[in-house]
Amino acid sequence: MLYLILSILSSISVGVFLKVLKKGNIDIFQIIILNYISTVLLSYFIFKPNIESVSDFPFLLVLGLGILLPAIFVMQYLSIRYTGIIKTDIAQRMSLFIPILASIFIFKENISNLKYLALFIGFLSIGLILKKEDNNEVKNKYCFLYLILVFFGFGIIDICFKQVALYSTTPYTTTLFYIFGVSLALSFVFYSIYVIYKKQKLNVSRQTILYGALIGILNFMNIYFYLNAHKAFSSNPTVVFAGMNYGVIFLGTLIGCFYFKEKLSKINIVGLSLAVLSIGLLIYSQLNA
Repeated sequence: MLYLILSILSSISVGVFLKVLKKGNIDIFQIIILNYISTVLLSYFIFKPNIESVSDFPFLLVLGLGILLPAIFVMQYLSIRYTGIIKTDIAQRMSLFIPILASIFIFKENISNLKYLALFIGFLSIGLILKKEDNNEVKNKYCFLYLILVFFGFGIIDICFKQVALYSTTPYTTTLFYIFGVSLALSFVFYSIYVIYKKQKLNVSRQTILYGALIGILNFMNIYFYLNAHKAFSSNPTVVFAGMNYGVIFLGTLIGCFYFKEKLSKINIVGLSLAVLSIGLLIYSQLNA
């Protein structure tokens, strides 16, 4: 359970940091590249991966995640820009449906009635917590498409990381190093094409370097602890999938209320209470499994 808590805290920290960055004139694409430079270096020096041995290596899984991670970062940014933070958050957290269905039909997890109840209460809490208007929307004809891509993207990424955690032939730390490496390479290639196409001058500020490095550290911690949580709950992936999403929503809402001074309605408060109940039921069902 400790790994899951640490992953939630790391994820929350990334979200808070990105929200703070919106106030400054920061190039999000440069942040993405610098983020992956940090994650590649951290995974290399901390994990010390065996980069020479690639026999029976999950190439498709690494390539898939290497493409999905930077792509979903961009889609999330565009969704926030054109549909608002609230709708984007709903799409991201409701993507929980996808890995939970995978847990039942692909990973053949035996879901107890108590877990079903906890999941139902959790889904209900998401709707209540996020039930508020976002008046800062910017209209764009691709708004709905961005939300759909965020929904499916985060759901598929969750499933892929579950597979990485369960892959026994190659250490998941080595696999993670290659995933970050592919993400960095592709991000750099596509950003280079973008800069050339737009005929922009490449200007990277010290502030951007600092922010990119910090976000990379937090992202590394988030994914590392998330994979460890999946290994610890290998027979009960739903606990990780649901606990991560509900925990992030709960803490994120509290931080938004008390730090960013966002107002909570009575319905939001009811949703928070239900989220606490849902997480408690999931933990109880796991301890009594």
